[in-house]
Amino acid sequence: MTTALPQGDVRLLDHPVARKLLASTELARLAYVASDGTPRVLPIMFHHTGDEVVFCTFAGARKIPALRARPDVAVTIDTTDAPPEVLLLRGRVTVTDVDGVAPEYLAAHRRYGGAEQEAAVRADTDAPGLKMARIALRPTWVGVLDFATRFPGGGTAEDFARRGQA
Repeated sequence: MTTALPQGDVRLLDHPVARKLLASTELARLAYVASDGTPRVLPIMFHHTGDEVVFCTFAGARKIPALRARPDVAVTIDTTDAPPEVLLLRGRVTVTDVDGVAPEYLAAHRRYGGAEQEAAVRADTDAPGLKMARIALRPTWVGVLDFATRFPGGGTAEDFARRGQA
């Protein structure tokens, strides 16, 4: 039962909130350290393969050398509904160069916008000499917040209601 797992346990990827968000069209927010040493947060489409959360970008993007130099990242995928649902991921990414359009880039476009968007993106981007980067995260830390059974700090609903009180 995933509701009893502590924050950080990778088995939380099987929690219903995690599965829902990994299949959703919510943008992920990828946090990393840029080449100048300052933090960045990037809203980005993603594709979940079942093992990896994959982000794709075009060759030449500044985040590529930064992620190769400092591959530790944090990711959040969340809703704005009340109560919010939040999936928190941490780990190291692997950046792989791809000749042509990365399959996960097209898969993400299909999930976010359907087959027509995927086809339009393929037609618009697939050209000789195209290079992309595949940024893959295998989470080593997973957190889930649903504000019904799982709260920040790992406490109960009563603990959360008393937050900020001495």
